[in-house]
Amino acid sequence: MRSNAMYTYRWEMARTGITFGTALAIAISYTANKSILWAIFHGLLSWVYVIYYAIAY
Repeated sequence: MRSNAMYTYRWEMARTGITFGTALAIAISYTANKSILWAIFHGLLSWVYVIYYAIAY
């Protein structure tokens, strides 16, 4: 049986990772494109865009 503390810790890590991925995607996108609309779109894609950018450039 899992402890409640361990579940909470994993949930917080997942939530923080998603937030960080979104912020990173927005920062990379805006720096590369200078467009707020592209930054929002890439922020929605979050880690998918970050990985794409790392491979493509």
